[in-house]
Amino acid sequence: MTNILLAAGASAALHKSCDLASKLTQEGHAVRAILTEKAAQLIDPQLFEALTGQPAQCAEFGAQRRGAMDHIELAKWGELLVVAPCPADLVARLALGLANDLVTTVALALPNDTPRFLAPAMNPEMWAAFPIVRHAETLRGDGWTILEPESGHMACGDAGAGRMPEPATILSAILG
Repeated sequence: MTNILLAAGASAALHKSCDLASKLTQEGHAVRAILTEKAAQLIDPQLFEALTGQPAQCAEFGAQRRGAMDHIELAKWGELLVVAPCPADLVARLALGLANDLVTTVALALPNDTPRFLAPAMNPEMWAAFPIVRHAETLRGDGWTILEPESGHMACGDAGAGRMPEPATILSAILG
């Protein structure tokens, strides 16, 4: 059994993250979901709690706070981090080492040898944008494994590379 931190950014692909949480739990792993505050506006963190049997969090301050230093506790608990879905703004914040929410703060608090996976989910033009290409290269250089986005129809109506990989593909990559 592995303690897996599942971080989720705001994206139409959040439903896939729920499926991934369920599949990981069914495989016998302990999964704790960490949502950006924008993601928590799209889907209630309680859904992740119901799917995993573990607490889900979206903020380290205010009513959402569970302990004195949630980001440190989560980073010590997690043996693997997967960010799925990872929209453009979260790619940028992770690459720049910003610590402006629970997801990015936990990512910075993880030991450098903790495996990290990122499943992008964004419009094809955004995935191809020069800043995102640079940020993805930075993350790869920092040891992140980026699961290439799939091609297909997007929620925005466009088509191309940018779809979050299917949960089975992510499961295979992070556990293989």
